[in-house]
Amino acid sequence: MNWISIIMTKNKNNQAIWNTRIKKSSSSLFQKVGSSINIDKRLYKEDISGSIAHVEMLFKQKIISFKIKNKIIYGLNKIGKEIFNKKFEFNEKYEDIHMNIEKRLFQIIGDDAGYIHTARSRNDQVITDFKMWIKSATNEIIMIIDKVIKSSLKLAEKNIYTIMPGFTHLKNAQAVSFAHYLMAYIEMFNRDKKRFKNNFENLEENPLGVAAIAGTSFNIDRNYTSKKLGFKRPTNNSIDTVSDRDFVLDFLFSISLCSMHISRIAEELIIWNSDGFNLINLSDKVVTGSSIMPQKKNPDLLEFLRGKSGSTYGNLFSMLTILKGLPLSYFKDMQDDKEIVFKSFDTLISCLKILDEVIKNLSPNKNRMLQLSKSGYITATDLADYLVRNHSMSFRKAYQKTSAIVNYSEKYKKNLNELTLDELKKIEPKLKNEVLKVFDLENSVNSKKSYGGTAFDNIKKMIMKYKK
Repeated sequence: MNWISIIMTKNKNNQAIWNTRIKKSSSSLFQKVGSSINIDKRLYKEDISGSIAHVEMLFKQKIISFKIKNKIIYGLNKIGKEIFNKKFEFNEKYEDIHMNIEKRLFQIIGDDAGYIHTARSRNDQVITDFKMWIKSATNEIIMIIDKVIKSSLKLAEKNIYTIMPGFTHLKNAQAVSFAHYLMAYIEMFNRDKKRFKNNFENLEENPLGVAAIAGTSFNIDRNYTSKKLGFKRPTNNSIDTVSDRDFVLDFLFSISLCSMHISRIAEELIIWNSDGFNLINLSDKVVTGSSIMPQKKNPDLLEFLRGKSGSTYGNLFSMLTILKGLPLSYFKDMQDDKEIVFKSFDTLISCLKILDEVIKNLSPNKNRMLQLSKSGYITATDLADYLVRNHSMSFRKAYQKTSAIVNYSEKYKKNLNELTLDELKKIEPKLKNEVLKVFDLENSVNSKKSYGGTAFDNIKKMIMKYKK
């Protein structure tokens, strides 16, 4: 009997693998605290895939026999089906997903299961699983962001000619297309997509094979397992590999930033849905009522989205704090990384799905948007630009003339489009009747033809660009 079989034979009584070295049983409290199975069981697919690739490599390198390889793969596939069909019994005694699977493998195929951990440690095993899971999770996030973008594009396409006030400091600034506003958030979510995609570069390095810290004396082929598991290349340094959680921080940061974008649009929609603004209508599908006030329709889901950004920020800072003082290489502190990541991922997925539902069931109050656009002297900048183009003024001089006209309008409680030519000429005598066109909101919006501006043709081109 070889040494692996001897050790495993002594370990048939539901004991941890290290009980051949640790003589006294762990306290029940330590077992409870140290167990992560209720969290990391989400990694079972990745753990089984990684183990299969590992034993295939061990066979290829003539470290284990063909018979043992096949027995282990048979057992792992059986375990995978059991977990999928919810017939697998997870046990906190075996601490994590790796040992739960390994224990069950012993039950299925016997002592040959002991070969599965040859030339590997849980240190490289868990980080391999985790990287694979995050790769998959990243693809899922990108798919849902795409749905949000498509829903936003659909709403934008219906509202190219819907004019609304654009705000700075929540004050009327310049007239814009509602579609142009929506396209601003599409740009944000598109950057989120790029950010998640950029993370793949560091996710393409395979940790499997670095073992606990120093590598292994076995003649393994890490390029083989990299290819099998969908990585581009193996990691370069064994110590760094088991210490590295940069890819976790990249993922959490990307989630936090995407959550922030969701929170921003949620906040604006809450404001616009308020009785003071009344710029949008929310479907009954995405509002709730009051327990005491029968007339109320509250934007609770949007408030949920706004609030959840805080939890993703907290998770990011938790992980940063855990890592900030850790020496090399692996420490138990890192066990919390999976719970943190899973929470952030679940939160973001829920928020993106909710936002998509809100956008699909949102409609602008076009009349109110137009009405509000006529207030706040919103075409003042258009007038200043007109004076520069048509009366050879510097912009600063044009700014002063326009300010005087705005002051006059304010004094006599008139909007700019309500002023007569005679009133305008009191401040600037050179003005002619054509200046009145400057105050037309549609002309104002459509005049912003510079690339990225709110002109209708610009918006149409940008929508087509995203639809390709």
